[in-house]
Formats: sequence, C-alpha cells, structure tokens
Amino acid sequence: MPAVRLDLDPSLHVGDYPYSHTLRVRFAETDAMGIVHHSRYLPYLEEARVEYLRAIDHPYDALRAEGVDIAVLEAYVRYRQPLRFDDQVTVHLHMGAATRTTFQMAYLLTVGEQVRATAVTVHGCVNGAGRPVRMPAWLVALAAG
Repeated sequence: MPAVRLDLDPSLHVGDYPYSHTLRVRFAETDAMGIVHHSRYLPYLEEARVEYLRAIDHPYDALRAEGVDIAVLEAYVRYRQPLRFDDQVTVHLHMGAATRTTFQMAYLLTVGEQVRATAVTVHGCVNGAGRPVRMPAWLVALAAG
C-alpha cells in the first residue's frame, strides 16, 4: 500500500485561512437523522476549491484547457459537529505544502463561530489520460506561499 501523503494539520482558527466560500446545506444532502451525510462533505470541499481557483484568476476550465486536471489523491475529514439542513456553511481554504508532484489543501468548515469539521485533501496534476504531469508554475508558487 502506498504511503499516506497527508501531513497537514488544519488550523481551527478562521484567521489562518486566506480564502472562504459560503454555501447552504440542501435538504437532499441530509440523512434520516436530519444531518448532512458524511459523503456530502467532499463536494463542499470541491466547490470551495473551484471557487478559490476562480477567485485567484485561474479558473478550473482554463486549467483543463491547458491539458491539466487536478486529481484528488487522498482526502481526510474530521467531523466535529453535525451540519444540518439550511445551515450556511463557510468553507475556509488554505494551500499547504507542495512536492514536485503533489500539493495539499486544508479546510475549516464553520457555521457562524462554530467549527463543524476540518479536512485535508492531497492533489496531483494529471493529463486527460490520467498520467502525471508537472504542476503549472503558478500553482507551485502558490503552494510555496
């Protein structure tokens, strides 16, 4: 089994995240207990990533037009408090470290002042055939901080 690449510990402080995106929980995302099903958190992270790229003038469709996709290699979510229907969830995002082939992102999900979850995703750049490719220079620079 390959080694785990997750080594980022998401902060619990909103001020440590330079970008945030707010979304509202839909009824269809909740389970029989009235809380957001665990599987729905990953699309929330994806939506925040896509909006982040748009906000920094590197929209995902432009990246794909250059022949680069960003594949999720690993994902970790720590559920702290449940999300419920109609909550306004703010997904705070912060770029983590990068290697030659991967980079990490940390997330903090909040409702108001309450921390509801933290997460980390690890990504690699691939071409349309799924083969690894070099990360664009702007992405390497962004991860370097």
